[in-house]
Amino acid sequence: MKKLINAPEDVLAESLRGLALSHPELEVDLADRVILRATRKDEGKVALLSGGGSGHEPLHGGFVGTGMLDAACAGEVFTSPTPDQMQVATKAIDRGAGVLHIVKNYTGDVMNFEMGAELAAMDGIEVRSVVVDDDVAVQDSLYTAGRRGVGLTVLLEKIVGAAAEEGQDLAAVADLAARVNGQGRSMGMALTSCTVPAAGKPTFDLPDDQMEIGIGIHGEPGRHRVPLAPAKDIAAQLVEPILADLDFTGSPAIVMLNGMGASPLIELYLMYGEVATLLEKAGVRVARNLVGNYITSLDMAGCSVTVLKADDELLRLWDAPVVTPGLRWGA
Repeated sequence: MKKLINAPEDVLAESLRGLALSHPELEVDLADRVILRATRKDEGKVALLSGGGSGHEPLHGGFVGTGMLDAACAGEVFTSPTPDQMQVATKAIDRGAGVLHIVKNYTGDVMNFEMGAELAAMDGIEVRSVVVDDDVAVQDSLYTAGRRGVGLTVLLEKIVGAAAEEGQDLAAVADLAARVNGQGRSMGMALTSCTVPAAGKPTFDLPDDQMEIGIGIHGEPGRHRVPLAPAKDIAAQLVEPILADLDFTGSPAIVMLNGMGASPLIELYLMYGEVATLLEKAGVRVARNLVGNYITSLDMAGCSVTVLKADDELLRLWDAPVVTPGLRWGA
């Protein structure tokens, strides 16, 4: 195993220390492993909290900032943060209008966020939650009951973050989050496995002439293992299940071509070209797009595609300014 680390057991703590030194616009609670905005949102506005196991950077800590999250809880690599972390974070960011928890559909995350919300309620804070479950690859996996929460999490945090920033109330923000979750689908693939520092070896064996279609962000197995193919064929194996699961015709779409951590941008842009061509042929109008590493799986090579069925309101919120370490645009 070749990694830029000191000791596997210190990776998260030392990474958070580096994050704090790199981004003075963030406040990093090293004891509780919570990443917060250094300057809190105005009183009377809804706050957003997300989090999960580390190893998916820039998700979630990289999306803490103006226009997105107010805080993120960092668990150990591929391990859910604890309810106590959620309680600390929720209490720290509440501005009197309640807090929305954004939870990816993994059993540990769902359970711990539920307990965290109960603890926050004991502090007198109103909490609503949305569970993101956009992965069309499998109905159940090693980590979930139902579909996994993957790339749509990024798009949801951006759109809902804009709504909270402009002052929409908790009910409206929660309803918007549910609507976005219902209108987005994702599918991913891997060329290589990831290597968890504590394990010191790849999570699964994938021969050089094969690829895994439908992987999860923790190295979970996908739909099937198939021979390595040209990019245009890989794109079809990702796009076709998405289009078969939800009708995107007649509406604008927001599309993300996401890298899993180890694929260079030259390949990601090439893949986006193939995905965009397939969507155009299928009658899907791409109105906005993202290409890059936004929800990764350590050093896994591969990519995922997320398509969100949008409308004028979602596009307006998408275009709102955002300033975070992992996502920046606008004024």
